[in-house]
Amino acid sequence: MTGPRKWTHYYLYVILDIFSRYVVGWMLALQEAARLAKRLIAESCAKQGIVRGQLTVHADRGASMRSQGVAMLLGSLGVTKTHSRPHVSNDNPYSEAQFKTVKYCPEFPDRFGSYEDALGFCHRFFRYYNHEHRHSGIGLMTPYAVHHGLASRITAARQDTLAAAFARHPERFVRKSPRPPVLPEAAWINPPVKKTTRQDGPASIVTLDDAWVPPILITEAPPTSELELIEVAQ
Repeated sequence: MTGPRKWTHYYLYVILDIFSRYVVGWMLALQEAARLAKRLIAESCAKQGIVRGQLTVHADRGASMRSQGVAMLLGSLGVTKTHSRPHVSNDNPYSEAQFKTVKYCPEFPDRFGSYEDALGFCHRFFRYYNHEHRHSGIGLMTPYAVHHGLASRITAARQDTLAAAFARHPERFVRKSPRPPVLPEAAWINPPVKKTTRQDGPASIVTLDDAWVPPILITEAPPTSELELIEVAQ
């Protein structure tokens, strides 16, 4: 997860699964507030069926994410909480990469004309990001495919296609028969330290560098007149 990022007069909260790169929930609001972060986390955990001890939420050190209310919520849900290091703006490469993709999108404007403009952009972008955008770090698959366990079937289908192409024109493949991209086994923000022994062989930690189901709109009225919207993905 990342804390809110400010766009002119708006704040964008995003919860991102770092393995699949799937955006499981997002919110566009007019202010940074602990109650908004709590609402987004609670709704997203409920929709994803998170059980106690299953999840670690890594966030920046913004006031809302370090608030007592968010800490108590995560404790009640059995969710472990970690934060980026102080004064280190790029301590979460997955979050930084995702926000870079947002801002480098050709449709991203110099300035949003209104809250509705920003909201419309977010709807289009996150649908594209989850269901169409393909990441080289997750075997050129979409976040949706990886998050919902479709990766093995897609890899098998790709292998069948490549094998058929090789059988028809082996001369086009000089070195060996083609293989589809491999999906990494794990993703880490802070990899565990492994102490090697004389019996250990060479080892490395693999890290990640990616049917449409519409997200569910949470329509609960906010306690104030401010505009805010949460999207929790299926």
